[in-house]
Amino acid sequence: MSEAKEEFNKHNYSADSIQALEGMEHVRMRPSMYIGDIGTRGLHHLVYEVVDNSIDEALAGHCNNITVTINEDNSVTTEDDGRGIPVDLHKKEGVSALEVVMTKIGAGGKFDKDSYKVSGGLHGVGVSCVNALSEHLRATVYRDGKVYEQEYERGKAMYPVKQIGETDKRGTTITFRPDQTIFTQTLEYSYDTLASRMRELSFLNKGITIHLVDKRSKKDDGTFEGETFHSDEGLKEFIKFLDGNREPLMKDVIAFEGEKNGVPVEVAMIYNTSYAENLHSYVNNINTHEGGTHLAGFRRGLTMTLKKYADESGLLKNLKFEIAGDDFREGLTAIISVKVQEPQFEGQTKTKLGNREVSASVSQAVSEMLTDYLEEHPDDARIIVQKVMLAAQARHAAQKAREMVQRKTVMSIGGLPGKLSDCSEQDPSKCEVFLVEGDSAGGTAKQGRDRAFQAILPLRGKILNVEKAMVHKVFENEEIKNIFTALGVTIGTEEDSKALNLSKLRYHKVVIMCDADIDGSHIATLILTFFFRYMKELIEGGHIYIATPPLYLVKKGNKKSYAWSDKERDAIAEEFGGSVNIQRYKGLGEMNAEQLWDTTMNPEFRTMRLVQIDNGIEADRIFSMLMGDEVPPRRDFIEKNAIYANIDA
Repeated sequence: MSEAKEEFNKHNYSADSIQALEGMEHVRMRPSMYIGDIGTRGLHHLVYEVVDNSIDEALAGHCNNITVTINEDNSVTTEDDGRGIPVDLHKKEGVSALEVVMTKIGAGGKFDKDSYKVSGGLHGVGVSCVNALSEHLRATVYRDGKVYEQEYERGKAMYPVKQIGETDKRGTTITFRPDQTIFTQTLEYSYDTLASRMRELSFLNKGITIHLVDKRSKKDDGTFEGETFHSDEGLKEFIKFLDGNREPLMKDVIAFEGEKNGVPVEVAMIYNTSYAENLHSYVNNINTHEGGTHLAGFRRGLTMTLKKYADESGLLKNLKFEIAGDDFREGLTAIISVKVQEPQFEGQTKTKLGNREVSASVSQAVSEMLTDYLEEHPDDARIIVQKVMLAAQARHAAQKAREMVQRKTVMSIGGLPGKLSDCSEQDPSKCEVFLVEGDSAGGTAKQGRDRAFQAILPLRGKILNVEKAMVHKVFENEEIKNIFTALGVTIGTEEDSKALNLSKLRYHKVVIMCDADIDGSHIATLILTFFFRYMKELIEGGHIYIATPPLYLVKKGNKKSYAWSDKERDAIAEEFGGSVNIQRYKGLGEMNAEQLWDTTMNPEFRTMRLVQIDNGIEADRIFSMLMGDEVPPRRDFIEKNAIYANIDA
């Protein structure tokens, strides 16, 4: 365990450590209030809540191994080697402490400061919430040489806690099956989603070993698919994993950890040859993708320290431009992890840290530790300052290019791109724009659309790969300028030169519509990369969609049907019987306007995929891999995912 992790206060962890805060009546009635939603995210959040309990035990120094198993029926089992949830009588509640933990919202050792100084878990509702939303849950506790068990149905205990055996091991095992009457969309767990989070937790809590097993998938040797995640270097290894597809500017990752004003701060960072800024922040293992006071503190500490060093080194004397805060973060990948005893979360999704005192703690910690690093590594310091100088020059060029885009965007309707076929509706919430690959498909889409609310913007060929382009080149690119102008979106404010202004967004649905082939997928990925790097707020706001044109038209006599996969095509052909005529659409241009409307654009029948960022870190890594210069990892990814590849997965 690292020094930055909270030391366990040596009080007994017993029934009296458990405090019941409130009942759980509302959980089943309003599950989204507790776990975010009842779709895929909420389903996976159940696993995270249970695992968080085990991580809390590890942070307190009592757990080294956690195993998460996806069972054949999509139930999930988590097992740890912690102290085991207390089973003795809870004086206030009159039942076993285990039953209190499992059936009272907010009950848990994490609310007793004598048991845990710091705990993870976004909503603080813990395993009782999981229990309430499970059809069935079994808790098995290995404690004081005995094995205890209790089962529950939809949050209610089926019988009192009972001893079922003796043991020489310790820990807690929870097996739960989500309630299908609540999770109506899907009950199927994604191995990749769980693996991504378990990997993340292993980096954030170095020294812990997390095993993930998928019993739904058996290998040739009879064992199950699975992975083991363990990190000895923590955030340092996290940065290497995250930045593995970018070219580093220095030999090693800059990593430091310490404590300031009672706040443990851990930072790892590296500069690379890219032009993107990739900052990822965590509070008590929660990914605070909306940022907050800890991120503001990091930025301030970084800027002040680097500026002071650059000024004193004399390296800036020939620079004609003033250096801005953004310049210090170009090509920077950094992870900031803090532990806060009572975090206050703000923002739309409650993932923005609001504790004011944390900002100064992080700023001071970063300033002190980075100052020491720069003095001890003068070669790295010089490389960083040179990168900052190049960034300042590029920013000056980008500002000119950006101003050109702004001037074009704020003009009247006459300033809209010539190729844009606009809609007549004035209410943006009712409007949608299709970004269509090529003039030919654009022409068909114009003929097939509903002019009242659907606009068409044809894009010529493949847009610029923004992953490898300098910022001013992005804003000078004609197709990208057209996208900015058509959407009515501007970028840059006095406070933040990279902030996106969506107040004049002209369409609330932006639909990427490309051919259903390799080239089309590549173009769609280029467009998605642009949105992810320069208009992420549009994705986060639920404005970006991907159209799904059919792959086949199956005909027999007067009967016809469209198919979106080979399996669907074969099923239709079998249903029609005898000899059928199958047309494979190689591109949107092969469909006439009526067919394109019927299959891909008509809101009554079309299928569109909403683009969401489930894991910002994983999305960042995949975009840098797919669009970067490193060929081997891209080839490995494509070979592994080619059969199952989904452009917005």
